[in-house]
Parts: sequence; structure tokens; C-alpha cells
Amino acid sequence: MDPAAKTSTQAADPTPPLDPPQTFGTMPPMAERPSNAHLTAFARGLISPAPVRFLALLALCGAYIQGGLTKALDFNGALAEMAHFGLTPQAPFAVAVIVLELGASALILSGRLRWLGALGLAGFTVLAALLANRFWAMPPPERTMAANAFFEHLGLAGAFVLVAWYDLVHGASNGTGQHGRDL
Repeated sequence: MDPAAKTSTQAADPTPPLDPPQTFGTMPPMAERPSNAHLTAFARGLISPAPVRFLALLALCGAYIQGGLTKALDFNGALAEMAHFGLTPQAPFAVAVIVLELGASALILSGRLRWLGALGLAGFTVLAALLANRFWAMPPPERTMAANAFFEHLGLAGAFVLVAWYDLVHGASNGTGQHGRDL
């Protein structure tokens, strides 16, 4: 269509076109689509407050905080867990897991280098899933539960990658404690 041939109605329409995207990420965000504007505004009002975001991050880190504290308070149990998975020497592995689970969770919850904590827990989660949930090597009765746990852990790792991505794109800590738009 010739740009000069636009009617005054077309020229004044601020609504972005809803043509299929040519490349990933070019479609207007859901918030910009007229049919979703009220629902999006309502949802933003529910999940935007800082306490809700903090509780969501706490829920995401909850298993790692619990795991790190349990291992720290029952170090012999942590050593037995490392031995169960064939990690030797057990003590350095146990200490590393405790530090990673608690330290990365603290980074995520504090907002300081959140992306680093999130990527650390994402990598740890994938490695732990590969080590502990080897469903492909199990007989059929055990395979289903292990496969479910494996893919749940992959989903959790994906959530941590999203937290890291969001922090890096929308306000990662610059090392001085100053944050941009915080998650």
C-alpha cells in the first residue's frame, strides 16, 4: 500500500499491526494488544508489588535453602549423600554444594548479582538432574518417576535462566549495590 494513500483513520491508529512476526520476538507484547489490555493491567496490579516478587523468588530458591541448611546442620548426612552419588572426596563436594545452594540463593534474594546466583543454580540443577535422575538407565517401574523428576528439574533450571536473563536485561546489579529495574 502506498503510504500517501493512507486514510486519516489509518494514520491516527496507534495500535501496532498484528501481522505474523517475521523473526522471533517481533510480535507486539501481549500488553499492547487491545483485547488483553484490561486483563494485563489487572495482572500487573496483582504481581507487581515487591513482596510478591520476593515471595516468588523465595519459592524458587526454597528447595536450595532447605537443602543447604539440612546439609550444613547434618554434615554426616551430606557426606552420605555425596557418597551415594559417587562424588569423592565427599567433604569438599558437600561444602561446595552447601556454599552454592545457600550463596546463590542469597544472591538471588538480595538482588546483588542475581544473574550470577540464578545461573549458578541453573547449572547446578541440570548437573544434579543428570546425576540423580538418570531415567534412561532405569528399569520401567522406576523410569517414570525419575523421568518426571528429571524434567521438573529442567523446568526449574529454565526458570533460573529466565531470572538471570531478566536481571541482565532489565537492571542487573552493577556491583555497587545500585540496581536498575529490579525483578
